[in-house]
Amino acid sequence: MTLIALTCAMLMLLPLVTTFNDLLTSWAMGLGADNPLQTIVPVEARMVVGLLGLVGVHAAASGSYFVVWDGAGAMHTLFISWNCIGWQSLVLVGVSFLSGLRASHPLEARVQVVLIGIAGTMLLNLVRVAAVAAIAATVGVGPAVFFHDYGGTLLVIGFLFAFWTFVQRWILVDVPSGEFEVVV
Repeated sequence: MTLIALTCAMLMLLPLVTTFNDLLTSWAMGLGADNPLQTIVPVEARMVVGLLGLVGVHAAASGSYFVVWDGAGAMHTLFISWNCIGWQSLVLVGVSFLSGLRASHPLEARVQVVLIGIAGTMLLNLVRVAAVAAIAATVGVGPAVFFHDYGGTLLVIGFLFAFWTFVQRWILVDVPSGEFEVVV
């Protein structure tokens, strides 16, 4: 039942997150943030090629482009735009920090949550782009585009659910009132 409830919640949030991403994109373009973000893309492309190599997908990167080869040896060229690097998911996790981190939590716990959240989101974005490339190499470009457009958003929403569940259970544990925590 929990899995069904989480799936329903993720599907209900999909239009909200997609619309929010579009709003962030238009703001970034209006502020001229697209050019600085595009400079990050070649580094991310090389990291994605490294991840693909770990799972046995033959790939190579050059600037904002990278190439994956399918099982038959056919080459698929993919372009990573500044808008595909996952900066929106970093904004989303940042917004979630505003509501998830309260002043009642110790500073050390809040810092841990922020560091884990940022690192996890960056790793998720690399895995998401690598998954798009792996789908292009194994299934085809059409399914890869579909996954890019919708699967990536579902991954981010799922990550946020899992992240905050983990954080609330293991890091932001409330100390019952009347008791104190001994730090050695």
